[in-house]
Amino acid sequence: MADSAPDLTSNLPLRPFIDGKPVDGTSGRTSPLVFPGNEQEIGRLSECSAADVDAAVRAARRELEPGSAWSKMGPNDRQRILYRIAEALRSRADEVARLETLNTGKPLAEAKFVDVGEAINVFEYFAGWATKVTGETLPDRPGAFLYTRREPVGVVGAITPWNFPLDLAVWKVAPAIAAGCCIVLKPASLTPFSILKVAEIALECGLPPGVFSVVPGSGSVAGAALITHPGVDKVAFTGSTEIGKWVAKECAEHVKRCTLELGGKSPNVVLADADLDAAARGATVGIFYNKGEVCAAGSRLLVEDSVHDAFMEKLLARTAKMVPQDPFHPKSRLGPVVSKGQMESVLGYVEKGKAEGAKLVAGGTRAKVREDGKGYYVNPTVFDEVDNDRHSIAREEIFGPVLSVIRVKDEADAVAVGNRTMYGLAAAVWTRDIKKGLRVAHGLKGGTVWINSYNMYDPALPFGGYKASGWGRELGSVAMDAYTEVKSVWVDLA
Repeated sequence: MADSAPDLTSNLPLRPFIDGKPVDGTSGRTSPLVFPGNEQEIGRLSECSAADVDAAVRAARRELEPGSAWSKMGPNDRQRILYRIAEALRSRADEVARLETLNTGKPLAEAKFVDVGEAINVFEYFAGWATKVTGETLPDRPGAFLYTRREPVGVVGAITPWNFPLDLAVWKVAPAIAAGCCIVLKPASLTPFSILKVAEIALECGLPPGVFSVVPGSGSVAGAALITHPGVDKVAFTGSTEIGKWVAKECAEHVKRCTLELGGKSPNVVLADADLDAAARGATVGIFYNKGEVCAAGSRLLVEDSVHDAFMEKLLARTAKMVPQDPFHPKSRLGPVVSKGQMESVLGYVEKGKAEGAKLVAGGTRAKVREDGKGYYVNPTVFDEVDNDRHSIAREEIFGPVLSVIRVKDEADAVAVGNRTMYGLAAAVWTRDIKKGLRVAHGLKGGTVWINSYNMYDPALPFGGYKASGWGRELGSVAMDAYTEVKSVWVDLA
């Protein structure tokens, strides 16, 4: 089968972007980047050393000094730049979406209309906030005038994962710029393309050199150097809970602020009075969108026992229609997982699920999409009769297209089982009774709960988790709190 993307290796951003220009990393190392749709190496990324991270942080600190180009720009200037970036992304959506698909394997249509579209919305949303971060005038005190002001937190060190490399980076970049911060971002080694391109675009849109640098490289070198750098004032991390714990310890050691968006094992609850067709559609979106490589994926499907059999029939019929395809195919809705290692991890969980006694009812195998068998494709997988407390596939984050169906007795049991997890990132409930839906939504311990929908996001709606799913929130007005400091001012008038 001929590739549908013949220009795989053309015009790829393969070098770090530091202080306003692409440079070669000084580590002397390059890492291969592979298109997961056919396993072809499409380029080698120049990796950053600790010295490169230091150069980026120093450039950022320079731009926070009085008299710098960035320090002379006020909220209106920041707003205009963010709007320009959004408009540039809109005009270059095809280019950026192609880069996202090359790195991640997600379908091109989704990369363009969902990922790039979401990034545009986020830049525009936080452009509005640039002029609306204000302090307060406090109640009168005899002989004094009291007020607060919001100031940028300083240099932000951001680390982002490979599943949504554009959007999860923009969730940090946009509010940081709106607040007047500078930001140094280390993308996942597998997926640097889109945010490297955005850094170039931001410079073209008037962002001064040094305000936003991208330092690709290994987590143990570039990532660790960024987190521990004394010139970094705040860390914004999205990734696994295991690494997040280490980040939190390092930030505590250096007394740095941090926000953590970590893992999830989210319950998607289907109650007996739900519209079962809509719930089956939502369940497939909840687990198979982006190949299940979603931190908030509805990977635990909790179905009320009385409708279990009828619901499973609908769910499996929909699952059968989810056929993996070349992500550059115009009708593709299920591409390959991001890498060979991730494919092997997902298939390993399938074997573990079978060995522990869960009932495999769909998928569970590598999919052959190409005649040569190349590509990291996994058939959408469903396990039934899963035990929430005993089976690994119900307790551990798989990050792939694997769904665990768990029977529950009723509404109260659904809430209890849903909450029996170390995580608390997201959840959903399907019901025709809005009172019941709200009770369940309020009872589930998750940072986001959808009622009769799944995987819906808005820049104004905060996102983050309870428990081991993280600290703090991204998006929405509360995101600006993470990128600003509150200063109290007492003026003596006596």
